[in-house]
Amino acid sequence: MDKEFGKIIMKCLRKSLPLVLTATLAGCVTSTQLEVEAGHVFDQMRAEMPLSNSLADRSYVKCVTRAIINQLEEPYASYDWDIELFDEEKINAFAMAGGKMGIFSGLLEVTENQDQLASVIGHEIAHVTRKHTLKKANQTIITQRAVAIGASATGASANATNVAATIAQLGLLLPYSRGHESEADVVGLKYMAAAGFDPRASVTLWTNMSKAGSGGPPEILSTHPSDQTRISKLAGQLTATLPLYNQAQAAGRTPNCRH
Repeated sequence: MDKEFGKIIMKCLRKSLPLVLTATLAGCVTSTQLEVEAGHVFDQMRAEMPLSNSLADRSYVKCVTRAIINQLEEPYASYDWDIELFDEEKINAFAMAGGKMGIFSGLLEVTENQDQLASVIGHEIAHVTRKHTLKKANQTIITQRAVAIGASATGASANATNVAATIAQLGLLLPYSRGHESEADVVGLKYMAAAGFDPRASVTLWTNMSKAGSGGPPEILSTHPSDQTRISKLAGQLTATLPLYNQAQAAGRTPNCRH
């Protein structure tokens, strides 16, 4: 995750220390708590990060995202999804608990068409529907409780910064595991295909993404499976997802999101 992005999340989370500390002491985070915190973070990002003023780009991103949202299972299809396009050159996108979707404008430079963009958006939304954020949040709490018990035994104490760091790790700052990334690839591919986007575009996209930028792959690939492994797995999913795409086309789900 980008350092400036992380700083904004940390700043927002420090304003929510009571809730975070309560959750940590209780030993778990609920979906509702995480959604509330995600909402605070998203609002803070919107206030402090530059937003795209391109009406065409904003319309394009929302068109692709909403086409996928329409094919989600409940309760996610009925979420009041909040979609924002940030004016950032970085190649990245994210979805947060509660239905917060953010895309960086740099992503539009490497996605060649609506199908490629849909493969990224479907992937990020899958993190939400598969509750990956909640799972890593509670796994982090288990670890932090063990550390706290050890600290108590030695007479150590945590200061506000440490607590803020703990909360930041509750699914909002730490990267997803590679297992979660792989699952999001598979589920996201099904979402995009059901929405009428061609799943074959995902293979081309991730090939291009691995070559994008200098000094290494873009931020969005940092915790993902290796390029060849990922591309191979995505290609292996086409047998299952192409029928979904064909069914969507036959049913009249033919997105025409112009860029």
